[in-house]
Amino acid sequence: MVQKIRLVVPEAPSPQAVAETQKRAVAKGGIRLGVLDNSKGNADHLLKFIVEGVKALVPVASVVMTRKDSVSLPAPDAILDQLAAESDYVLTAMAD
Repeated sequence: MVQKIRLVVPEAPSPQAVAETQKRAVAKGGIRLGVLDNSKGNADHLLKFIVEGVKALVPVASVVMTRKDSVSLPAPDAILDQLAAESDYVLTAMAD
């Protein structure tokens, strides 16, 4: 049995991702941006850099910064619930 592997190139978003982002409108006061730091070295610096880039492109009403306790464990439900309740979009990244 042959298994298929789907590769996604970050420079070229998949058509599904483009279609989803086109459905979202920016609220008049700006987006509520959530940030999940995975606690890897330098992830916080990378995420701050990305947040500044987003702010330069679209109005941002608020930024919710969260951080996992461990890089090797999933984010706790409390953090995910907070991001879901307080964010329109969520950024996360890994770095070293």
